[in-house]
Amino acid sequence: MAIISLVTEHIASTDSIELSVYKYGRANDFEDKSQASASQQRLKPAVMLSHATGFHGRCFDPVVEFLNTEYECTSFDFRGYGDSNLPNDWSVTWQGYCDDALAIARSMQNKNQIIAVGHSMGATALVMAALIEPELFKALIIYEPIIFPESMRNAQTATHQPSPLAEGARRRRTTFASRDEAFANYSSKPPMNVFDEKSLRAYVDFGFNDVRIAETNENCIVLKCNPEHEARTYETGTSHETWELLHLLRVPTWIVAGAVAAMQPSSWSELIAKKIPNSKFIQWPDAGHFGPMQQPARLADLVREVDGLTS
Repeated sequence: MAIISLVTEHIASTDSIELSVYKYGRANDFEDKSQASASQQRLKPAVMLSHATGFHGRCFDPVVEFLNTEYECTSFDFRGYGDSNLPNDWSVTWQGYCDDALAIARSMQNKNQIIAVGHSMGATALVMAALIEPELFKALIIYEPIIFPESMRNAQTATHQPSPLAEGARRRRTTFASRDEAFANYSSKPPMNVFDEKSLRAYVDFGFNDVRIAETNENCIVLKCNPEHEARTYETGTSHETWELLHLLRVPTWIVAGAVAAMQPSSWSELIAKKIPNSKFIQWPDAGHFGPMQQPARLADLVREVDGLTS
């Protein structure tokens, strides 16, 4: 399978942000509608894909490969990630990520609404967006959203301990001689050594800029995402109060988590499901926090299942 067609667009968000948006065409746009079955003629919802902290929209390419014979798919880069810009004077807030998700959903204008799929930070942004404009969404599939229970937020605020994820981001290596070198590096150690090969390739292929070093006249690649921006995203993850609003969410929602790990979103994902009316919790015990990158075909199958259940 392969991507049928891809068009890059730019959508305006708040704070003078221009988001890079990836529109994937659908293969089964039948020329002779009379030859299509009733199920094939049914207007399909659009699929919106919302990435995690430190990633970018093209990381979902392997998921799209399993969907774009049936669905029009859209992924995008949040502000400061991938090819989306980031003003120097913008202070990181998760409301900004919500604004980005809303801007994309509004731009899609699908008559049968949107099945929105989000991972980690991207899942949180979708929930925040759906609380504001639920009519845009047919369903949400959210994988380990970063929505802390109030008690955990209060405890983290009181301790003032540095975030291990933020510290790790600040130490992240940003330069490699080539994409092959980067791929070999990531595939040799956690956490990316468990990624599906195509997922890791997509992360590397579209997550770096090509740069020529003037002093040596040599080529290298440099990570697009500024480590400090990624770190600040982690550090502000407890700043939003989405937990207190979950009971107001009226969009059919599937919450997915990998194997439960201490102090990881998987350990309270089921609690999130219990707060959302008429939601469904799904456990992938053979996956971790990066389940969408580990098992893209499984995620695509879940999109089809949710489409069927909400039609």
